[in-house]
Amino acid sequence: MTTNLHAPLARYAARLHGAAGDRHHVASPLGAWLLLALCASAVPERAAAGPDGHAAGPDGNAGPDGHAGLDGDAADLADALGIAPAQAARIAADLLDAPHPLVPSATAVWHRPGTETAGLDAWRAALPRATGTGPLPDQAGLDAWAREHSLGLVERFPLTLTPRVTLALASAVATRISWATPFDLAPAGTLGPDSPWAGRLTRVLRTPAHGHRAWIAATPEAGDVAVHVAAAQPAGDGTGGHEAGGAHGGGTDTAGAGLSVVSVAAAPGVAPADVLAAAYRIAADADADEPAGRRSLFDLPLGDTPLWTLREEAVRTFAPDRREQRHTAALPCWSARDEHDLTGIGFAAAGRVLAPLVGTGDVRARQAVAARYDRYGFAAAAVTGMFARVSLPPLGVARVAELRFGHPYAVVAVATDRRGGGTGPWHGVPVFSGWVAEPDDVPDADLTDPPGA
Repeated sequence: MTTNLHAPLARYAARLHGAAGDRHHVASPLGAWLLLALCASAVPERAAAGPDGHAAGPDGNAGPDGHAGLDGDAADLADALGIAPAQAARIAADLLDAPHPLVPSATAVWHRPGTETAGLDAWRAALPRATGTGPLPDQAGLDAWAREHSLGLVERFPLTLTPRVTLALASAVATRISWATPFDLAPAGTLGPDSPWAGRLTRVLRTPAHGHRAWIAATPEAGDVAVHVAAAQPAGDGTGGHEAGGAHGGGTDTAGAGLSVVSVAAAPGVAPADVLAAAYRIAADADADEPAGRRSLFDLPLGDTPLWTLREEAVRTFAPDRREQRHTAALPCWSARDEHDLTGIGFAAAGRVLAPLVGTGDVRARQAVAARYDRYGFAAAAVTGMFARVSLPPLGVARVAELRFGHPYAVVAVATDRRGGGTGPWHGVPVFSGWVAEPDDVPDADLTDPPGA
């Protein structure tokens, strides 16, 4: 991948979390961004890359906001993506076609039969190999897709199907991991006398002696912040995490794949948007040996703050300067279940891009997400859906015939053969024929639906 996705995702996350405000919530900006990137592949090639046919900027970004040289709907979509549409489409294909073993993901594009156009067919052919396509399922089918690809964490598709829907897009991103080293437990008072949660909770999580990372970091967005990182069991060791398989890409090389959850706390008065921005900045290199902005404890005053207690004690140490730094952290378990209306966060522009292919720019987009963080691991899933809708057709009249084979009738089994794009030698050849005059009852074995029905 030649383009760093971190900056565009952080930019989109700021919009998504900004719309949610300061209430308790969880979201997957990546899940929403992937759907927008699928729509980006519908932008005409020259428009997707800019007027000269190339994305601007040495890093693949079309300028700082992703829409240098673009016009109209393509520019609006690029603004939401934070990157040129052609680059976004390629990045999405890279992610989906090389799935992460601890973050199974899926995308799908479905259409209502009878609404096919040459443009729609061409766009679907250009989608990533891993993206499923086909006729539009019913609501039960959409719900089943959501459950399957969210590891069972999301029960229902986030949108409700109506006769007006002609095109549906979906993405799912999920994880279920065990920590490489579980947390210890501590009394809730460990959160500090200023914590509003200390009196509501009984026990909280405490970092174990080894296996977790914690530090204090200076950030331009939120000032000095407390940072904690818990890492998953490595992929492929058989002890933690949901490994990709089946539709998610079985056989993926798992060596070197991991997942870390980064928690960042700022002073109580700092705006949530600024803390989230700082968290995205820190997460970009959280696995570095020396993370950017890390503060030396010897540069900070001793004593209590709402974020930490800093004390000094005499120890025997082999540290080169005889000054050793140790960090512990206490944090609560948490869980969240949420839904987000995404229509105004880039998807209206995506609908306008798709309008020439599907005959409508009227879209709705929504994300359903659930997450839990506890002593032994982390689980989260998000299902994002987008519907393109047309106006209901005018009232008319339809005749419906129910055909009945209630007396003797003829049967012919005929072969079809259109291999190679033409008509083969077997095409139209009758293979079996019969006259049905003695019917059978439905056998008991057929009274249950087949597996997967």
